[in-house]
Amino acid sequence: MVLAQLGESISRALQQMSNATIIDEKVLNDCLNEITRALLQSDVQFKLVRDMQTNIKKIVNLDDLAAGHNKRKIIQQAVFNELCKMLDPGKPAFVPKKGKASVVMFVGLQGSGKTTTCTKYAYYYQKKGWKPALVCADTFRAGAFDQLKQNATKAKIPFYGSYMESDPAKIAVEGVERFKEENCDLIIVDTSGRHKQEAALFEEMRQVSEATKPDLVIFVMDSSIGQAAFDQAQAFKQSVAVGAVIITKMDGHAKGGGSLSAVAATKSPVIFIGTGEHMDEFEIFEVKPFVSRLLGMGDWSGFMDKIHEVVPMDQQPELLQKLSEGNFTLRIMYEQFQNILKMGPISQVFSMLPGFSAELMPKGREKESQAKVKRYMTMMDSMTNEELDSSNPKLMNESRMMRIARGSGRQVREVLDMMEEYKRLAKIWSKMKGLKIPKKGDMSALSRNMNAQHMGKVLPPQMLKQIGGMGGLQNLMKQMGSAKDMMGMFGGGGE
Repeated sequence: MVLAQLGESISRALQQMSNATIIDEKVLNDCLNEITRALLQSDVQFKLVRDMQTNIKKIVNLDDLAAGHNKRKIIQQAVFNELCKMLDPGKPAFVPKKGKASVVMFVGLQGSGKTTTCTKYAYYYQKKGWKPALVCADTFRAGAFDQLKQNATKAKIPFYGSYMESDPAKIAVEGVERFKEENCDLIIVDTSGRHKQEAALFEEMRQVSEATKPDLVIFVMDSSIGQAAFDQAQAFKQSVAVGAVIITKMDGHAKGGGSLSAVAATKSPVIFIGTGEHMDEFEIFEVKPFVSRLLGMGDWSGFMDKIHEVVPMDQQPELLQKLSEGNFTLRIMYEQFQNILKMGPISQVFSMLPGFSAELMPKGREKESQAKVKRYMTMMDSMTNEELDSSNPKLMNESRMMRIARGSGRQVREVLDMMEEYKRLAKIWSKMKGLKIPKKGDMSALSRNMNAQHMGKVLPPQMLKQIGGMGGLQNLMKQMGSAKDMMGMFGGGGE
């Protein structure tokens, strides 16, 4: 997961505080100093970190808190809220409407991954039923049109550009008019990459903007530039009306915290983050679920949206029924592996489950895990219906395993590995027994249907302890129905 190191450091600081017998001024200061150190190492601006520490100390006045208050929970909630405040500019970005032609212009520095991001953005909306198109108004960089053409062809998205015309504004207008006539409802204009010192290129960007009158201007920024993002974002915003930001290359840069916080300080909302080179390594950015995942608290709404996105409508009731019954067969495992492969990078999916990310997805080994899932599916293709539908692992004796290994061209030890994985997942699945899953977007239903006993079974012991044991969890559950900030800790909140 992006910024995993920062998340681990903050979680560790909160955990050490939870282990303390008494929460006094020293324990609170140690916790906040650890969090401050982690944020500064992630290149977050010093002023933002200092303000955050001051605000938390104001909220968590240990002398004023009555004996009955759960100080751990109040401190954790204050940390969560302050991180959200740091990353939230407080205003939503323009969202295109299906069926109505919207023009979106992309601007950014050279080398920030702008052209690739244009295609990812178009592909994201194409999957959701929009009819996108790409226009290459970058006449400055050699090979820009070829790159856009290659990306667009791969994603099956219509495109427009010219090898002959040198006026980017003219190409942009022609492309936009053409795609409006073809009833495209999301027309994306890619412009030349530039630097804040390049006055001529900034003038060109203004001309393209005036000619196409975009509904939204998106500033694309490379996360590795860290706090320098603030100056760059300000320079672009002074030239054109930047309405949103997409941060690229968030897969492992220490400076990611700096770029996120710096952009938030320019009051332009971050709408997506790029987490890799592939088309589907592109996540919608929502502050509360992002902070929730950063702190290892999961993102239930994101996980449920992924399930609703990839599991066919007619299969959803059956899947949710199986989940609530707690019976886990190899066939269910096969079906879920199919769904997980459709969901995109596995690490993104598992990082949405509270506390499960580290256990299910070793850091930096996503491709290896994906290949292992495919191997398991090949082995399951060599199984009989009786074997796939049985929830009794004892059915799989030595002769059956040898037959499966031969049929799939794998080693017997690999079949044994798969059965161990099955047993481990079956154990997690059984903990979900009786849990009612909400309909898409209905996070309040989750709080109504879920009780502390169920959540106590599902959450890892370490996280349960961090919340304050069963007592702390029960208090949390009581507040989940009304307090949207608490819902945010589980990836809900802003519906």
